[in-house]
Amino acid sequence: MTPDAATPASGTDLAIRTTGLAKVFRKQRAVDGIDLVVPRGAVFGFLGPNGSGKTTTIRMLLGLSSATSGSIEVLGESMPAGLHRVLPKVGALVEGPAFYPYLSGRANLSRFDAADPTTDSRTRKDRVAHALDRVGLSHAADKKAHAYSLGMKQRLGLANALLTPRELLVLDEPTNGLDPQGTREVRNLIRSLADDGTTVFVSSHLLAEIEQVCTHAAVMRTGRIVAQGTLDDLRSAGARTVTVRTPDLGQASTVLLRLGLAPRHDGGADVLVADLPAEVLPETIAAELVRADVRIRGLAVGGGTLEDLFVALTGEGFDVAA
Repeated sequence: MTPDAATPASGTDLAIRTTGLAKVFRKQRAVDGIDLVVPRGAVFGFLGPNGSGKTTTIRMLLGLSSATSGSIEVLGESMPAGLHRVLPKVGALVEGPAFYPYLSGRANLSRFDAADPTTDSRTRKDRVAHALDRVGLSHAADKKAHAYSLGMKQRLGLANALLTPRELLVLDEPTNGLDPQGTREVRNLIRSLADDGTTVFVSSHLLAEIEQVCTHAAVMRTGRIVAQGTLDDLRSAGARTVTVRTPDLGQASTVLLRLGLAPRHDGGADVLVADLPAEVLPETIAAELVRADVRIRGLAVGGGTLEDLFVALTGEGFDVAA
């Protein structure tokens, strides 16, 4: 789906909008004129191979890096001009959390909360306890941060982002270092935040996570957005294939050609594979094969997945591990 097709009718419906956003390091265009559209209330997956420009984009959205050209709006405010009004409404976990190593998790969060001029010191203790509980760190609240595992540090970073209610949460690889149980807990946390009305912007290399929690996504390649839209629209944009197993390869090829397909041998002596356009139904193929007395050992439709689209657009594989 093209960026324009994904754009809501009104800018007030958007949590993030960029227009022609670019970042140049010396002569390298790390981000090359992107138009990013993130609807309010969405769980938005930001996908792309390493080095595609995802983290650079996030840093510009948060005012951590200046743009070379283009414009940014976050929560309806122009950035970086509106930085001081926007940032109190935004929680972020970017490029891994950093903490005071010899303070406990609880003490670290208390310090971060105290540094926020918008918070009330009288309710700090309750806020810290609630944030630790939401990420499953209550049992380790008084443990020194240097003794935390990588996964526990990720959880503490999430707790810091959740110290106060946020309209927008920006997470860069939030499940990095987490075991499967921790990954499931973060997934459930993201869903609960979205249910409460928070817009969640997630950069991840784990396709399974994006497919299970996100409502929208964008795919980056070499600094450019090559697709964005709802997850259903992106899946439907992926190329589908039909696989036919039969001993009657010649007859089956004739039928597929007559239907406008281009069959090829792939994966076995009795296997034909063809790209399947949307207008050709699998049941039509099966009926025509039977009518031509082709003996069918198997017929399967594949593709049309987010992974297929990613590979087609970037030319790279995708880590699908959960």
